[in-house]
Amino acid sequence: MGKTRLEAFSDGVLAIIITIMVLELKVPLGDDLTALYELLPAFLSYLLSFVYVGIYWNNHHHMLHISKQVNGAVLWANLHLLFWLSLIPFSARWMGESHFAVLPVALYGVDLLLSAVAYYILSHSLLALHGKESTLAKALGADYKGKVSVVLYAIALPFAFFQVWVACALYVLVALIWFVPDKRIEDVVVK
Repeated sequence: MGKTRLEAFSDGVLAIIITIMVLELKVPLGDDLTALYELLPAFLSYLLSFVYVGIYWNNHHHMLHISKQVNGAVLWANLHLLFWLSLIPFSARWMGESHFAVLPVALYGVDLLLSAVAYYILSHSLLALHGKESTLAKALGADYKGKVSVVLYAIALPFAFFQVWVACALYVLVALIWFVPDKRIEDVVVK
């Protein structure tokens, strides 16, 4: 079956996720810089989450662009990914409003880890459909960035319970790894 509806639905859900996140930001209670400073943890949590949702949208777009078709397994794998991404506004808000307390930071990490696993499942569902010799398979290659991300999230989770800032630094590190544009798919399509 065609992929157009899957792309449109996913784009819509991701747009809603970003909209929900920005609507969760509260207006400061005062009218000075101190009032704004009190919202800094919530803003930093929002900023990191916005970057993550943007990274997923960008990579999801590229992966589906190079895909020729989808099937039922891909549809369910995509819904699985969207489920975990849809929890980012909740976990991000809790992390920001708690000023990066232990359990909210750990829950945010679980959400990031499960989003990464869901993306891996989606990519492998597409690979199973398109085959090992497909343009998609060549573009994704060994997917080192994806594997390193899962490992870093797994390392960050225990740190969330005794060194919160190390966990947060690892979350930022993974975002930075992906923030650098991934040219694998673009390079294969251009050739």
